[in-house]
Amino acid sequence: EIAVRKYSVPHEFSEACIALARTLPDKVRPQDHANRVDLTDIPLVTIDGEDARDFDDAVYCEPATKGRGKSAIKGWRLLVAIADVSHYVETGSAIDVDAYDRATSVYFPRRVIPMLPEKLSNGLCSLNPEVDRLCMVCDMFVTEMGDVEAYQFYPAVMWSHARFTYTEVAAILGNTRGPEAVRRKDRVGDLLNLHGVFQALSKSRQKRGAVDFETTETQIICDENGRIEKIVPRTRNVAHRVIEEAMLAANVCSADFIAQSKHPGLFRVHEGPTPEKKEILRNYLKATGIGMTISDDPSPGEFQAIANATKDRPDAQQIHSMLLRSMQQAIYTPINSGHFGLAFDAYTHFTSPIRRYPDLLV
Repeated sequence: EIAVRKYSVPHEFSEACIALARTLPDKVRPQDHANRVDLTDIPLVTIDGEDARDFDDAVYCEPATKGRGKSAIKGWRLLVAIADVSHYVETGSAIDVDAYDRATSVYFPRRVIPMLPEKLSNGLCSLNPEVDRLCMVCDMFVTEMGDVEAYQFYPAVMWSHARFTYTEVAAILGNTRGPEAVRRKDRVGDLLNLHGVFQALSKSRQKRGAVDFETTETQIICDENGRIEKIVPRTRNVAHRVIEEAMLAANVCSADFIAQSKHPGLFRVHEGPTPEKKEILRNYLKATGIGMTISDDPSPGEFQAIANATKDRPDAQQIHSMLLRSMQQAIYTPINSGHFGLAFDAYTHFTSPIRRYPDLLV
């Protein structure tokens, strides 16, 4: 309560917004299917944390080939389906005005202040299992080398075939004959395909020299009265990485689409280090006796090389956080100048429209 007031977090929806939300249907109606691709028979699934409250992305992957004969390229067809929030939130409507004011959902250990009314964030837009939902799909062909050779966007209707957690997916990928896999036997093949496209995308990530630090996120555990009981590290497993690569791919396609359409849009831009920050980092690297430094016009690969060389040192966490701090913060801007850390020419945010306004805008 103190944080909400101290930072003026808008925590009450306007009456107009609540009234408009009330007029929205409780479920997808037959007329909402008009001009949409029917994907309800494609086994799209959601993979999130145990404590996730809103599901805005679903994934599906299958092996695919592009072209015929000797010139045929093997790879994967990857579908990333994102909740089509914009179907319900019209520009300038009362819900849109409130969402724009909030800019994002705000998460506390025991409470969320959502960007959208709960009817949308937990209901109509959330890709809950085994119900029809409207979505915007990024349908990609990814080569075995991890290059996205082709993509298209289209509005669709989906039906989530399962709500997975990261822990569960990691267990299945770790042992396809284990109890978790037996329980979800119909989906094991699809998960292995997702892991396959992830391995391809990871190859591409290494080739680009993108920065991939092992930083630790923390999770705050509270008791019944809301007192902090303990703070534990959130461990990232293979399932987190699978989803992350799929989302990065969809976001890159979105940025490419905007850049080609000559229509103003938002990019997620991350610039390299400033001269002052480069100087601080060089001095720090010298002081810690790493025996490596960065050039005058460093590439992301140079940061990655230092991270790799130091990952087994006892002070690895500190070194990695210094590398991270030497870069600038990423910003949203209509002027695209690429994403330094991820080594992309163009990047944006498209995959979380329930909880981030920039994604809804995109």
